[in-house]
Amino acid sequence: MFFQLETDGTRRDVDLRGLYSGPFRSACWIIGGGPSLEQLPVDAIARSPVPRFGMNLAGSALLRPTFWTSYDPTARFHRSVYLDAGITKFLHRRRAMDLVPETTFKVCECPGTLFFDRVPDRGYHDFLSGTGVADWQDTFIQAIAIAYRLGFRTLYLAGCEMFIEPSADQQRIANEHGVEYRNRELLRDFFGRCRRAGLSDERLQQLAPPRPYHFDEVKPLNAVINTDWHYFRVVQYLRLSRRAMSLAGLKLISVTPVSRLNDHFEYRPVEQVLDEIHATVGNPGREETRGRYTSTCSRQPADLGPMRDFRPHNWTSPAKDNAKQPAKRERGRAAVREHVRQVLEEIPEIPVAINDGN
Repeated sequence: MFFQLETDGTRRDVDLRGLYSGPFRSACWIIGGGPSLEQLPVDAIARSPVPRFGMNLAGSALLRPTFWTSYDPTARFHRSVYLDAGITKFLHRRRAMDLVPETTFKVCECPGTLFFDRVPDRGYHDFLSGTGVADWQDTFIQAIAIAYRLGFRTLYLAGCEMFIEPSADQQRIANEHGVEYRNRELLRDFFGRCRRAGLSDERLQQLAPPRPYHFDEVKPLNAVINTDWHYFRVVQYLRLSRRAMSLAGLKLISVTPVSRLNDHFEYRPVEQVLDEIHATVGNPGREETRGRYTSTCSRQPADLGPMRDFRPHNWTSPAKDNAKQPAKRERGRAAVREHVRQVLEEIPEIPVAINDGN
């Protein structure tokens, strides 16, 4: 499913399916670009023993991702992401020959970069099945599908409000015209009511704009309205895919206090999630080192019952079968050699008279 590409188009498949699965549900942070990310304990998230999956510009100046993906054109993103060997990057194959911003390098030359094919006709029922990644024209959907393929089964969604709120100035002017913003209302509905109340787009654009991201970037009013509508649509995609995700064993948990996702998926405070991660995986900040190189005592739980590894009933290990193959082939060759030797020995010796005259 994943592969590397060379500048001459040579392809090398890299099988990462299930690589990050474990004896319990492997978890991963999905880092969104919403303003709320600044309000979360990003330092604690970055230190937690769970990888971080970044999308587009999300996390910029706050934390570095472990994995990263994007849907939009290459020129919109940072050179330091493409060239950072510590970030595993997942991109659609058509980005392979793009130039990395501010360089003459092709994207396919960047370290830790893998490509995949997108599937445009995948439905909700097979969102996570088959090969390729569902192409629903959204990076968030793409990140979820890739994280699932890697083996992660619990995804913590941080900075994923999935809606954009009007600025305080816009809400104030709207109130003066008898229009009140409703919590997580679609911007197209809010600004539509503003227009009907006599507020022109020109007047609204003169005010402080909505803040769509935690990083420094703004959009024109109509672009912000369209982005909010896109977020709403993606939330509905995920709502309609819940059965497929349940069957696949994938769980989405929002740690964003105010999010459209919270209407349809479980919400947990990020502090609770961090405690759960530390209880399951361990807390690197509190793990002791004194005595680790000198202590010989067992570090298993004191009340642990007996354990013994049994082979599955009537099961033959594929590894042992593979180990037997070279010996089996050598026995076959030895049998052939012995057969040839016996045949040669059975050939009678026939004297041949040599005629000197001829």
